[in-house]
Amino acid sequence: MRMFRAAAVAVGLAGTVVLALAPAASAGSAQRTGACAAGQLCLWPKAHFKGQAQVAELEGTTTESCVPLPEGTSALSLANRTGHPVTTYQSATCGETGEFQTYPSGTWAPESPYVVRAYKVWER
Repeated sequence: MRMFRAAAVAVGLAGTVVLALAPAASAGSAQRTGACAAGQLCLWPKAHFKGQAQVAELEGTTTESCVPLPEGTSALSLANRTGHPVTTYQSATCGETGEFQTYPSGTWAPESPYVVRAYKVWER
C-alpha cells in the first residue's frame, strides 16, 4: 500500500488511521467547484451538497483502509477530488453486506442512494 499525500491532518492510533474531518462552508450557495478543493473528499449531510460539509484531507492516509465518519455523523452527497477512486459504504465498518459504491476522482454525487457512514480511498 502506498501513502496518499495531500494537505491535511491524520492521527494514527494502534495502527489505525483516523482522519481529522473539519467543517467546511455550506455548499448550498457555493458554486460546485468552489465548495471542495483539489485533493479533498467533501461529504455533506444532506442531498444536493446542503448542510455543513465534512472535509477529509488525506495526508498520511493509507490507501485501501476503512475510514468511518465520526460517530453520529453521516453523508448524503459527496465530491471526490482526491485524485483517487473512493468507495463509500452504508456500513461504518466498510462491510460489503450493506450498500457501497465506488466514485472516480472528479465525481460530484448530489444524492447518494444510501446514508454514507464510511469510505476507502483506493490506489487506482
